[in-house]
Amino acid sequence: MENKNVTIILVHGAWGDGSHWRHVIENLHSEGYKVRSVQNPLTSMDEDIQKTKDLIDLQDGKVLLVGHSYGGAVISGAGNHDKVVGLVYVAAFAPDKGESLGGIFGRREQPAGGANIVPDEKGFLWIKYDKFHESFAQDLNPEDSVVMSLSQKPIHGSIFAAEAGEPAWKTKPSWYQVSDNDRMIPPATEKEMAERMNAKKIIHLDASHASLATHPREITELIKEAVEAVS
Repeated sequence: MENKNVTIILVHGAWGDGSHWRHVIENLHSEGYKVRSVQNPLTSMDEDIQKTKDLIDLQDGKVLLVGHSYGGAVISGAGNHDKVVGLVYVAAFAPDKGESLGGIFGRREQPAGGANIVPDEKGFLWIKYDKFHESFAQDLNPEDSVVMSLSQKPIHGSIFAAEAGEPAWKTKPSWYQVSDNDRMIPPATEKEMAERMNAKKIIHLDASHASLATHPREITELIKEAVEAVS
């Protein structure tokens, strides 16, 4: 099988878990790639970065990190691990040192999905169940978006105030996918972050925030291209 010398580690974002990568996992696995998907607690940025590093530690040889949404902030930190040779961002945050996700959001008018985020009494943030489809995955078939909605994993609000450390994208090759119909992160903000990191390739998809679920073939191809470059 091909490219066994690079392990692809997929890092989910807020309101989801490793199964958000389901179709990408199936595509890569069926083509012989070694792929793993982390399950992060979404309790603090430091804990999520550490959980991702723990999974990197278990791998032999080179690792390519792929982050969706908030997972981009996680791979920016975890990517400083010496086994990591490249980073792929999927409609993802890519903060610079000292930046917070809240600060990045503050650059532009809040995207439509932001209005449907509600906190619970323990400080975790949820997307209203009946607004998940229109906010997060408006181009996904309703059956799949219902499962995503009802099984969503909340993220602690403190994560949006946490300041990022030195990002791996400054020293390691990166790729970026912009979702042009994103209602969770403004597409213009995604484009800015992609250009700032000087990504080797930037692709635009006519997609919602859930591009990993609605355009898994294109995401798979971008990941494969990155694997090829770092092999």
